[in-house]
Amino acid sequence: MPEPVLVAPPDPSAIAAARRLDQSVLAATAHEALPSAVWRDLEHPTADSALVFDGPPETSATVVHVAPSDTFAPQHWQLALAAEPTASHRRLAASLERAIGFVADHGGTSATLWIPGADDATDRLLVPLGFALVHEQFQMRVALPLQEQPRWPDGVTVRGFGEPGDEQAWLAVNNRSFANHPDQGGWVEETMRRRMAEPWFDPAGLLLAFDSAGLAGSCWTKVHPATGVEPMLGEIFVIGVDPDRQGTGLGRALVVGGLDHLAASRGCTVGILYVDAANAAALTLYESLGFTVHRTDRAYERAVPSRS
Repeated sequence: MPEPVLVAPPDPSAIAAARRLDQSVLAATAHEALPSAVWRDLEHPTADSALVFDGPPETSATVVHVAPSDTFAPQHWQLALAAEPTASHRRLAASLERAIGFVADHGGTSATLWIPGADDATDRLLVPLGFALVHEQFQMRVALPLQEQPRWPDGVTVRGFGEPGDEQAWLAVNNRSFANHPDQGGWVEETMRRRMAEPWFDPAGLLLAFDSAGLAGSCWTKVHPATGVEPMLGEIFVIGVDPDRQGTGLGRALVVGGLDHLAASRGCTVGILYVDAANAAALTLYESLGFTVHRTDRAYERAVPSRS
């Protein structure tokens, strides 16, 4: 069995090989394996990010991306995996171990691996490697346009993002809304600005709802271009209601308003969102709007002692 090949920082040929693998997985499974955060990192790779292949990159059947997360302090690491369906479990495991070794050499702490479309076979592969299942989320979908219009609570006004102070107000409400959610809470200005610098960002698609006390909630939308296997998708990217305004109907209105924007202004015929599988209240809301579960994603975490 060939030894895994680690490229750090990733060079153009390694990035091209990773894109080939990601597109191969997309064709086989109808969903990308490497999320947008990976490609964001690979636009300007640094010495603390790497790609690990199970052999020569041009012929590899698996690739692992490893990089520090931009939303955690102290440093936390994120892994992403693209593997062709025929990839050997032994070679995949060897690539993951090489990626974990890279994390250990760069200070360790812990690493999280998200697997889209995970199932029990994924558990059987990762748990023996020291990964523990820590989070499960559903990707849900609904046909657009909805038959419902947003009903805003009394005294609420809604507009798009872009006026002075919007960034700071959004960060404050987001971090209050997701205080117990490590993936979405704890954003800083740099985190938000990196998202706003992405080509898909549309200020009109970040709906801000205000009441007499200030920003009450928001719905940030995102459009995914059509691919050979997927139509254009309109995503509820981040939705949050200030804890003091929960229970007012604002959350439902924001979801409906965001989907209405995606359908009427962007032409999307399918809406998607991601929701914690244990969030019964959110699931009830989304199901009442016609959403159904399309895919299950799982996050696995492994503690990584430092070797540096």
